[in-house]
Amino acid sequence: MFKTVEEAQNWIENIKRFGSKLDLKRMEKVVALLDHPEKTFKSIHVAGTNGKGSTSTYLKKILSHAGFKVGIYTSPYVVKFNERIGINDDYISDDELVHYANELYPLTEKMLEDDETVTFFEVLTLMAFLYFRDQKVDYAVIEVGLGGLLDATNVIIPEIAVITNISYDHMKQLGNTLESIALNKLGIVKDNVPLVTAIENTNLFPLISEVTAKHHSRLKICNFDMVTNIDVKEVTRFKYRDQEYLLNLTGYHQVKNAVLAIETIRLLRIINNLHLTEEDIYEGLKTASWPGRFEIFNKNVVIDGAHNIGGIEALIKSARTVFAGKYIKCLFSVMRDKEHKKMIEELDNFCDELYFTEFEYQRRADAEELFSESSHYHKSFHTDYKQIFFKLSTELKENEVLIVTGSLYFISEIRKLLVKE
Repeated sequence: MFKTVEEAQNWIENIKRFGSKLDLKRMEKVVALLDHPEKTFKSIHVAGTNGKGSTSTYLKKILSHAGFKVGIYTSPYVVKFNERIGINDDYISDDELVHYANELYPLTEKMLEDDETVTFFEVLTLMAFLYFRDQKVDYAVIEVGLGGLLDATNVIIPEIAVITNISYDHMKQLGNTLESIALNKLGIVKDNVPLVTAIENTNLFPLISEVTAKHHSRLKICNFDMVTNIDVKEVTRFKYRDQEYLLNLTGYHQVKNAVLAIETIRLLRIINNLHLTEEDIYEGLKTASWPGRFEIFNKNVVIDGAHNIGGIEALIKSARTVFAGKYIKCLFSVMRDKEHKKMIEELDNFCDELYFTEFEYQRRADAEELFSESSHYHKSFHTDYKQIFFKLSTELKENEVLIVTGSLYFISEIRKLLVKE
């Protein structure tokens, strides 16, 4: 029995990341043993390459502003382990985390006896399902961990499926073409469950239409031509279908995430006959916050978990606008299984100075390796991320900005240096 949250967290984080078989059979077996907690609440399933966390947060905030009790399941965490699972604006408590770890531990041991390992992400997903069942949430916004088709979360039958966008990431697991990645993410589409998506690549539209038609699923593709008057500064303003909106999350990509949330909520309102107003949508979007996503400190330090090529492109687009005319320094660390060469290529062409570092994490790339992939004229590498961060952040001149980016795990470490909890 786990007595402390540290013991429970240590157990969870040391569970195998991947099972021997990449399928849903283990998950289906375990939810059946638990009497299907995932069927006790309504859900919204969110997949996509980038923007899942922000979109999920927008959905949660809109629904909670309308008076609903809303569970949210996201990954990875930036501030605290508990933030993966929450209800409205509160994370699961340490005591509750220990309680569910103790409930699931015997089950995982029983599965081991049958040579089946319930994985890290499966345990977390089960914990979220049990918590949402016991707390009797009205809705749960469930973010896909990886891909869609074989993701542990894909045992749910949601009210609506949501796909943010499709770009290259996790190719080892999802394939190295956009079509194969899209097909995997479209695996969350179920019979008669509507799909709302912000995918803009028109080459993928026939595939999306084919999959949704096969499942008799209503399809809504967001039309970003209806977005006007975008003003990206420390807050983001825009008009969509002639209505004005304000976001505390910065960036052009956040406008797209917000539009996706708007269309999802409007469709949910229709199919579930919800009492949910346009004011709920406006206020929900305005009050949403998401740590580690173009988060600005002291007006000159930005942390952004742009952990793939799509994220880096979105970060650069926003930074060019928000910090137009500024001298940009960038501190970068990333996982070795990411497409870091392409990410570094983008940063080479954007930053005025580029610094590479590393942190204590098993999957991280070495600073020197990242440095060797860069062709920047003003680059260096530093193995002590704290030392180089403090040096860069404390010596910034009036016209200079420091952007810290790469892995979300890295951003989490940097954020601890900026925010004393």
